[in-house]
Amino acid sequence: MKLRDRIAAGLAVALIAGVFIGLGNWQLDRAQELKASTRTIVEVTEPVPLTTLVKPRISIDPIDLLKNVSTSGHYIATFKSDNQKSDGVAATAWEVAALQTDTKSLILVVRGLWSERLTEPTLAMSQRVEVTGVLQPSQSDDHGPNSADNLARVDSTLLLTKAGLADFDLYDGFILANSEMVDGAKIDRTRLEIAIDNSKVPGYYWQHISYVFIWWLMAAVVLYLPFYRRRVTP
Repeated sequence: MKLRDRIAAGLAVALIAGVFIGLGNWQLDRAQELKASTRTIVEVTEPVPLTTLVKPRISIDPIDLLKNVSTSGHYIATFKSDNQKSDGVAATAWEVAALQTDTKSLILVVRGLWSERLTEPTLAMSQRVEVTGVLQPSQSDDHGPNSADNLARVDSTLLLTKAGLADFDLYDGFILANSEMVDGAKIDRTRLEIAIDNSKVPGYYWQHISYVFIWWLMAAVVLYLPFYRRRVTP
C-alpha cells in the first residue's frame, strides 16, 4: 500500500473513531444532565376560581395546568382507581369523586387514598363541598380495570361509560385536592402530591450510560481493525 493510501486510511479510521467517541461523550453529558435534574412539588399558591381558567367540554390550555384552583359542588359518585402512584406513597388505590359544580357540569377530584375513605364523616350528596387543589392533566395510560366502580385512569372521558353521568358537561383534567371544606369544617385526611419532572432529557440514566459504552466500544473496534488486518495478512 502506498504511503498516500495509508495516510488516507489512517485519517478515515481516526475520523470514524472520533465520531464514535464524540457520540459517547454526548451521551455521557446527557446522562449527567439527567442525573442532575430535579423533581419538585408544585408550589401551592392562592387558588383561583376553576371557571376562570377552564370550561366544560374544552381542552385545558397547557399554560393553566398545575395551577391551584378552587371550586365547590356536590359529590355525586365515588370511584376507586387502582395502582396509582404519588410522591412518598407506594402504588395504591386512590379515591376519585365526581364533583357536580352546577346543574350540568362535572369534574373529577382525587380526594386521597382509597384506604382512608371511611376515616372521615360520610358526605351526603346534598352537602356542598368547597374544594381547592392542583389542576392536573387527564391521565392517558390505564392503571387498572375500568368497571362500574373502578376507573382505569383519572380521565373524565371514562365517565361517559358510567350510569347517570354521560349526560353531564365534563371538564378536561382533574383536581388533585389539597383541601376540602364542608359546612365550614375542614376534612382532615392525607393529601397526595405529584412531583413535576424538570428534566428535559428523555429516558433513563442507565440507558444513556449503556449507549456511552456502546459508542466507545465501537470506537475501540475501529481503531483496532487496522492492526488486526496487518496480523492476518500473509
